[in-house]
Amino acid sequence: MRKILKIIFHRMVLVGLAILLQLAALVLMIARFQKYFVYFYGICALLSLLVVIYIINEKSNPGYKIAWIVPILLFPILGGIIYILFGTNSLGRFKKKKMKVIKDTTLKEVPDAKNIEQKIYDDDIDAGNQSHYISRYAFYPPYENTYTEYLPIGEIVYEKMLEELKKAKKYIFLEYFIIEEGIMWNSILDILKDKAKQGVDVRIIYDDMGSIMTLPFNYRKKVEKYGIKCCVFNPFVPVLSSKLNNRDHRKITVIDGHTGFTGGVNLADEYINAYEKHGHWKDSSIMMKGNGVWSLTVMFLTMWDYLHNIKEDFNKFKAEPVKIKQIKADGYVQPYCDSPLDGEAVGETVYFNIINKAKKYVYITSPYLIIDNEMVTALETAAKSGLDIRIITPHIADKWFVHAVTRAYYESLLESGVRIYEYTPGFIHSKTFTADDKYATVGTVNMDYRSLYLHFECGTWLYKTDSVLKIKEDFLKTLEKCQEISLESCKNVRWYIKLGRALLRGFAPLM
Repeated sequence: MRKILKIIFHRMVLVGLAILLQLAALVLMIARFQKYFVYFYGICALLSLLVVIYIINEKSNPGYKIAWIVPILLFPILGGIIYILFGTNSLGRFKKKKMKVIKDTTLKEVPDAKNIEQKIYDDDIDAGNQSHYISRYAFYPPYENTYTEYLPIGEIVYEKMLEELKKAKKYIFLEYFIIEEGIMWNSILDILKDKAKQGVDVRIIYDDMGSIMTLPFNYRKKVEKYGIKCCVFNPFVPVLSSKLNNRDHRKITVIDGHTGFTGGVNLADEYINAYEKHGHWKDSSIMMKGNGVWSLTVMFLTMWDYLHNIKEDFNKFKAEPVKIKQIKADGYVQPYCDSPLDGEAVGETVYFNIINKAKKYVYITSPYLIIDNEMVTALETAAKSGLDIRIITPHIADKWFVHAVTRAYYESLLESGVRIYEYTPGFIHSKTFTADDKYATVGTVNMDYRSLYLHFECGTWLYKTDSVLKIKEDFLKTLEKCQEISLESCKNVRWYIKLGRALLRGFAPLM
């Protein structure tokens, strides 16, 4: 009985009921005024037409536009209203002002790195162009003197995080999409409690939607009792709103300004294979030490200040120069972030640049392959031009319908020469690109519409670091545990499965 009551009164159930009640009220209102139906229909049809015109002229991905236009035209009564509630990313004047503060603060706090950018240009024009794009449109510069260590599995990420968290002297910043009580999070929380008692400034940001099924309601208050500062990104409320679209999908850990982590690993037990959720969970992260960690620090602090509507002195959080001087590293490191509200698809463009500038190969791992026409064209053109393009996706799905859409893309990619593999032991959640033994990126950006257009994301672009070769090495080792997908197997799929995948693919931008 206790378990049943727990399910009934779970926050997600209550929120779902509240949203259903709002939808029911809308339907009831329509039914109530059915004698005015002709006028009501005319107004809604006009609204839907205006929304379609707006969508056509909006600066957004064509696939996203089509996925909305079709249902709006099919259901003109509610289509336009639903788009206004859920489909738009438009900001009010107040929010635009707040978002501009993030940009202005970032530009003020990150160092001028034109000399480093010029060094990259002198070494390789293509690499210089990639670095320039990130500096110009993500606002984060390249760095030297930054040690990077690629961490190829969640268990190693966890081990390294515990080791580094215990060394914290000044502050610990954590920003994660999912936090779940269990072995991983509880052991990290124990360290955070001890550090908070020692006077270390410990702060946590977690996404409310990402953690809605994994943390109890008002978990923030529980954490704050331990002396830890905590903030919830975009609290989920039972109101029909486009705000539900934008989530904080970033994964960032910063320790004293000199050590940082980012990648695919959230703070939950499946990420370290403490329990089996979708078979063996393959994930990865990058650990940084040195100058480049400052960009992760600024990312966290600008988000923290944005959520709290405050301005802090960032100088208090700079790493000790002695610590930085002790770090020796090769190559160049450029952390970056991507906002869904600035009209610039940074994460996708970083991927495009790696594909388009590659001369020999591009190796990709992604849990999802739900991509727009531009990305399909880039991958197919590269493969047709003779590049070795390989992609690893999961064999065991976390969401069957999303996996069905991923497989819907296989046939055309394979026909162009792209080689696709599925990770047979389970689910691969790692998001990595590597090319030509020179370039790589590790981060949080999935190859799907939500990551590329709707979520706050982050990653690290790497050029000629030792970690680039480690990413390649891990990719090739992972291939040994994969099955290659053949074009013949895709063509032999039963017609009704193909039809289902095709229908789902049409609405892929809304997933």
